[in-house]
Amino acid sequence: MSGGMSDAAVMRLLARLCPMFLALDASGRIRAAGPTLAKLRPDTDLVGRRFLELFALKRPRGVRDMAGLLAQGDTRLQLEFRHPPRTAFKGVLAQLPGGGAVVNLSFGISVIEAVRDYDLTSADFPATDLAIELLYLVEAKSAAMEASRQANQRLQGAMIAAEEQAFTDTLTGLKNRRAMEHVLARKLARGVPFALMHLDLDFFKAVNDGLGHAAGDHVLQQAARAMVDMTRDEDTVARIGGDEFLLIFDRLLDRTRLDRLATRLIARLEEPIPWDGRRCAISGSIGITLWDGHRPTDLAALLHDGDLALYAAKAAGRGCHRFFDPAMASVATGTDPPAATG
Repeated sequence: MSGGMSDAAVMRLLARLCPMFLALDASGRIRAAGPTLAKLRPDTDLVGRRFLELFALKRPRGVRDMAGLLAQGDTRLQLEFRHPPRTAFKGVLAQLPGGGAVVNLSFGISVIEAVRDYDLTSADFPATDLAIELLYLVEAKSAAMEASRQANQRLQGAMIAAEEQAFTDTLTGLKNRRAMEHVLARKLARGVPFALMHLDLDFFKAVNDGLGHAAGDHVLQQAARAMVDMTRDEDTVARIGGDEFLLIFDRLLDRTRLDRLATRLIARLEEPIPWDGRRCAISGSIGITLWDGHRPTDLAALLHDGDLALYAAKAAGRGCHRFFDPAMASVATGTDPPAATG
C-alpha cells in the first residue's frame, strides 16, 4: 500500500490514528477494520464482508454498488448500519492506487447516542478527536441542568410551603380566616352549594384564664381535632379567631343531617379534656346557614347570617345550635350581633 511499509504495518498505523477506518478492495469487500468499528459489531467478523451489505448509503445518492461508489472519486459519505442499532456515520472515502479505498468514519452529532449504545470510552476515539471534549460539555450541561432543576424544585417547594403557611393556623393546623375566605369565594363563584357552621367555644375563657394559656392552647387543639373528625375530605375547617371556627360542608344542605352533625359535635366538645391532672370543661354554640348555589348573595352576607344564627344559639343558653332564619335580623334590631365570647 505504501513504499517502505508492509500492508500489515499500514493497517496498524491506521488502527492507531483512525480507529474507525475500513480498508476496501476493488470489489468492495472489507480487508481490515479499525478496533472501534469492530467493537460496534462484536458478533460480526467485518473482514470479508461487503461494505455496502453492512452499510446503507445516504449520500452520495443513487449509488448502487462499489463500482458506482468508486466512480465518485474521493468523496464524503453519509451512511448508517443496515441492522439495529442503526447508528449513523459521516465518512470520507479515499481511493488507493491500484484499486480499492480507505474509508474513515466518525459519529458526527450521533456521538452521544453511540457512546450510550456501545459503552465507548476515550480509548475508542483518536487522540485528536474533539468528540471527547463534546461529551464533557454535554455531561457538564446535563449536570448543570439537573442542578437547576433540583434548585427549581426546592424553590417551588419553598413557595408552596410559604403559601401553605400563609393559609394555615399554626396552633391547630387548620385553615385560617384568609384561607376560609378563599374557599368560600371559590364556591360562590362556581355555584357550589354548601352549609356553613359558625362555631364558638363556650366557657373557653374560664379555662384559658384559670389554667393558663398552655391549657387553652391544648383545648383549642383538641377541639380542632374533634371538628376534623366530624368532617369529610371535601369539607373545610378553619379557625377564624381566638375560639371561633367555621366549618364548610360541601354540597350538604340536608337539615336533618346537619342537625345530627351539630348535636354530635357539641356532645364531643363537652367531653372533659385532661390537662396536667385537671379536666377542662367546655361546650360549643353553633350557627348554621345554607347556600343553595343559586340565591344571590356575597361572602359578607353569608358570614353575617352565620353570625346571627350563632348569636341566637348563644341567647338560647349555649351548648346548642340554630339555623339561620331571616327573622333573626329583626331580632338583632338591624345591627350586627355583639362578638360572642367564651
